Amino acid sequence: MEANAPHFKLILGSSSTARRKILADMGYHFTTMSADIDEKAIRKEKPEDLVMALAEAKADAIISKFRNTENLEKDVNPTILVAADTAEAIIPRVSIGESEGDAEPTLLITCDQVVVYEGVVREKPSSEAEARQFMKDYANGHAATVSSVLVTNLVTGSRRGEWDKVEVPLLISSQYSISRQIYFHDIPDQVIDKLIEEGIVLYAAGGLIIEHPLILPYVKEVVGSTDSVMGLPKALTERLIKEVL
Repeated sequence: MEANAPHFKLILGSSSTARRKILADMGYHFTTMSADIDEKAIRKEKPEDLVMALAEAKADAIISKFRNTENLEKDVNPTILVAADTAEAIIPRVSIGESEGDAEPTLLITCDQVVVYEGVVREKPSSEAEARQFMKDYANGHAATVSSVLVTNLVTGSRRGEWDKVEVPLLISSQYSISRQIYFHDIPDQVIDKLIEEGIVLYAAGGLIIEHPLILPYVKEVVGSTDSVMGLPKALTERLIKEVL
């Protein structure tokens, strides 16, 4: 893929171990960067609208950091930025030290994800008690994920984004959505205790981390690609990168 060529520089704006692993599996070499936004300040009724709004907010935040970082203006290599986990306005094109006609592609990729359980949107748990309840619930119903990927070309201002949607209990697919469904066995209390003590589930949408070694034995079935459930759909990401280049 063109985006995997050595002349691209890649920054992952996420603390998500899962997204770092997915990006590495895609063949990218990258460093990390954080968007640092207040996700709770952005509210939308529909999960699809929420994850897209949060992805745009992260793009805004990363671009603002670029504007305040002088040494990035000297970067002569095209850069892809990936910011994960999460206001709405499209950012005007950003100057990175060259005119639009001379500048090489600089891409910003932002993402977000929520879990939908029994029709209710679940974001990151607000407490240990909520994380515990989330995990206990999953054996009694179908957990689903709604993910967004947004790619912005910072030189041309071109922006493309889509969401990866789950409908429960019906699996509904369209050109804009790919169905994902996750089924769990009962998760023992001692396993939940260890996960909460470890703390990672407090930073995962819906407290859902199917790739964790403690959780894997209790995942009954995943309908759809695991990379989407983990928060970064590979095929969608690659396609959107191509579209804005």
